Amino acid sequence: ILGSCGAKKPINKRASGQAFEVILKASSPVSETGHCITSPPKRDISLEDIQKKLEAAEDRRKSQEAQVLRALAEKREHERDVLLKAMEENSNFSRMAEEKLQLKMEQIEENRQAYLAAIMERLQEKKKRKYTEVCGGGTCECTGSSIFIFKNG
Repeated sequence: ILGSCGAKKPINKRASGQAFEVILKASSPVSETGHCITSPPKRDISLEDIQKKLEAAEDRRKSQEAQVLRALAEKREHERDVLLKAMEENSNFSRMAEEKLQLKMEQIEENRQAYLAAIMERLQEKKKRKYTEVCGGGTCECTGSSIFIFKNG
């Protein structure tokens, strides 16, 4: 019951029990012109503005290209570092394996020499025992594997 100013819709009730009124405002000729959106006036683009925009685009392109090249260079440097580290580790492994092998060979040679010395010592002891058994109290001469007995008397 707003009259000419606006229209009033009947009260709407919701299932929850809430009620509300919607009041519509009458349209006026002044408000229509205010809502009309016009595009801003086009300004004239000068050759200088175009040149600046082209230079800015070129600078952006060069910057992006330099960034890509920097990233590639860093990636190559990282790959080179990884390769050098792998080569160094391989070299260290080879050197350590060679040192271990050398130590093992030296140990084997020492054991062999000790074994041969023990055999020679046992052989000498065996010869002495045989010499004592054969000669008894007489004079004997031992050369190599032969024993010569000289009896007194």
